[in-house]
Amino acid sequence: MEISIMSVILGVVGLIAGIILGRFIFAKDTKKQLEETDQQAQRIITDAQTQAETLKKEKILEAKEKYVQMKADHDKEVLDKNRKIGEVENRLKQKEVVINQKDSNVEKQLKDNDSIKENLNRQLEVVSQKRNELEKHQEEHIRRLEKIAGLTAEEAKNQLVESLKQEAQTRAIGLQQEIIDDARQKANKEARKIIIQTIQRTAAEQAIENAISVFNLESDEIKGQIIGREGRNIRAIEAATGVDLIVDDTPEAIVLSSFDPLRREIARLSLQRLISDGRIHPARIEEVVEKTRKQIEEQIMEIGERTVIELGIHGLHKELVRIVGKMRFRSSYGQNLLMHSREVANLCALMAGELGMNPKLAKRAGLLHDIGKVPDEETELSHALLGAKLAEKYGENPAVVNAIGAHHDEMEMQYVISPIIQACDAISGARPGARREIMQQYLQRIKELESLALAYPGVEKAYAIQAGRELRVIVEADKVTDLDSDRLSFEIAQKIQTEMTYPGQIKVTVIREKRAVNIAR
Repeated sequence: MEISIMSVILGVVGLIAGIILGRFIFAKDTKKQLEETDQQAQRIITDAQTQAETLKKEKILEAKEKYVQMKADHDKEVLDKNRKIGEVENRLKQKEVVINQKDSNVEKQLKDNDSIKENLNRQLEVVSQKRNELEKHQEEHIRRLEKIAGLTAEEAKNQLVESLKQEAQTRAIGLQQEIIDDARQKANKEARKIIIQTIQRTAAEQAIENAISVFNLESDEIKGQIIGREGRNIRAIEAATGVDLIVDDTPEAIVLSSFDPLRREIARLSLQRLISDGRIHPARIEEVVEKTRKQIEEQIMEIGERTVIELGIHGLHKELVRIVGKMRFRSSYGQNLLMHSREVANLCALMAGELGMNPKLAKRAGLLHDIGKVPDEETELSHALLGAKLAEKYGENPAVVNAIGAHHDEMEMQYVISPIIQACDAISGARPGARREIMQQYLQRIKELESLALAYPGVEKAYAIQAGRELRVIVEADKVTDLDSDRLSFEIAQKIQTEMTYPGQIKVTVIREKRAVNIAR
């Protein structure tokens, strides 16, 4: 028992001794590390002091060299000034000597003439005054040089930089104004050039939409089936489609009348299905019209998808794709809305490319600029603001949203792309043949155009051709000379421009023909 207690005690003592010994060794190592750290820090300090002394000496040497250089320049300038002053003094002394000689000669020759002496004295006083002014100027110049010599190199450099900066700013302002003036002179010319190139590179569609559609029949017997007993079938078709059916004496044809092309298309397809099926009664009519309406919705989506693929527009929201397809069944002044939007998109892409902008973004805004004309619900907003609201709702680029809302100046234009959309929309809508014109108005305009040319003396015939876009005037050769032809063409063009309203432009061509006829017998 005592042996085990002793062994335990010895074990504890050994453990304590080990701990003490370990701490001693650790303290010794720590002390050694501290000493090495102090030595290393001392070496770093010594190196830093050495480098600082070296750098200090180098800077002192550089400062001395700059001082010596500046002093040498100053001394050289002072010597030059002193040399010039000495030369002036020598010239003054020479003049003084000459004056003294003249004075002595005058005194010898004219001793009794006091007035001449006084004049010479005044001249001497002027010379003395000039000498005093020159000495003062020399002293002032020396003081200025001393003041400049008292500047540091950094201060002198800053003054030089500031003076150069002011001079550069002045020149830059002048150059900027010259560039602005030159740009103003060239802007209109370049704008016309870009617009003309854009129009020439774009294929245009003609106005083909009307307010009526003619549905052809195989025979007039089918008209009775369409009308039905006491007209119930025709009333059911009109109620289901919202289209007026006009059944008159026109052989083998029924007229579908509606200002909504989408409704006319639904009515046309429904009639086609009903006639093919042969079962025409109110219940069947409602069923067929509903199926046709769903089919048209699918067709609208297909048209929209095909349009965006053909134009290379990606990432368009499905609802916007549906609205684009729906534009196929809308028209504005006889111009199909989808064709108009496609034309504007192509024009915008070409014009943006000419201006070095993003043609894809411009094409996207051009396609969507009239989406507000085909709303699903009636609203009091204008089509531009409604289109901007729809584009913003479906996550379009802010530039596209602003271009849609601002193309009729109902929003402030915030992006460069906005005036491009407005210009291309105007080009597409105003070009000749884009929008349907009432026949009577068209004939009246053609007649006025020809009558205007015939009113001039010497005009024999006048023909308006190319839908009124060109006026050819034939004059009598014995009454109108070649010089008069040029003047007449200009005057007719000016009168048309001031007195008539017309889309696009009208080319005036004056033709003068001189024929010499002889007969050989």
